[in-house]
Amino acid sequence: MTLRALLNGLIEHERLNFVLTNRIPRRALTRFMGWFSKIELPLIRTCSIAIFRLFCAPDLAEAKKRTFKSLHECFIRELKAGARSIDCSPNILVSPCDGIVGASGPIRDTTLLQVKGSPYSLPELVRDPELANLYRHGSYVTLRLTAGMYHRFHAPYDGLTEQVIYIPGDAWNVNPPALKRIDRLYCRNERAVLSLRLAGEQRPLALVAVAAVLVAGIRLRCLDLPFERNGIAPTVLPCGAQFARGDELGWFEHGSTILVLAPAGFSLCANICEGALLKMGQPLLLHP
Repeated sequence: MTLRALLNGLIEHERLNFVLTNRIPRRALTRFMGWFSKIELPLIRTCSIAIFRLFCAPDLAEAKKRTFKSLHECFIRELKAGARSIDCSPNILVSPCDGIVGASGPIRDTTLLQVKGSPYSLPELVRDPELANLYRHGSYVTLRLTAGMYHRFHAPYDGLTEQVIYIPGDAWNVNPPALKRIDRLYCRNERAVLSLRLAGEQRPLALVAVAAVLVAGIRLRCLDLPFERNGIAPTVLPCGAQFARGDELGWFEHGSTILVLAPAGFSLCANICEGALLKMGQPLLLHP
């Protein structure tokens, strides 16, 4: 096979992936999957988990338990003790989740990159001008969770959750084919912005949990409720939940993306580069 033929094949595969996961009734299918994944009938549970394991290859050996009542319970599985090592260096903020590093680096004024040549803005992402201004000239890291990965996210450092901004939105896929084709995708999708006040730091860190197609919800430990997904305006929810580095903050009910926004002065650790596979607890940012 020639190089040109190989490249053409990859392009066609990307186009097919994009059409199959985006040119569909995304929100209706997402609601259906949220319902279907919670069915506990033995035949449906066994078949759906078998298909999930075949196509997504989750590592269930590291799960806290090995049998599940439903596909949903398998998606949101907890890890057994010791499955992740948390870096405890005082100047290190750790990765809040397992994920593949996407676009990352300095925030140019208030502009970030979705992929090369595809910018989006902080004010549109977080829908709060004052919050957006805190990350002007700061740093960001994009962490994409694939469907088979561990779906829970954790505290990168000691501190407390000050507030959560829930922003209703669409359910575009967040994989590379969609990121190349849909302008400002993260600003279109449903998301939750967590403002985290870190110990010894006056400026908050932000985690933006971005939902996607087939994601049946974003759930947070600090708010014991599902979000109202039928609204159109952002909802600001005060919070004051304390956490220690590595504590669980919430989970996706399928794979998606976490955007980490840090104020000026923070910098990326040397291991952060596009395509790198991170585990929760590994170094992510250097604290100034």
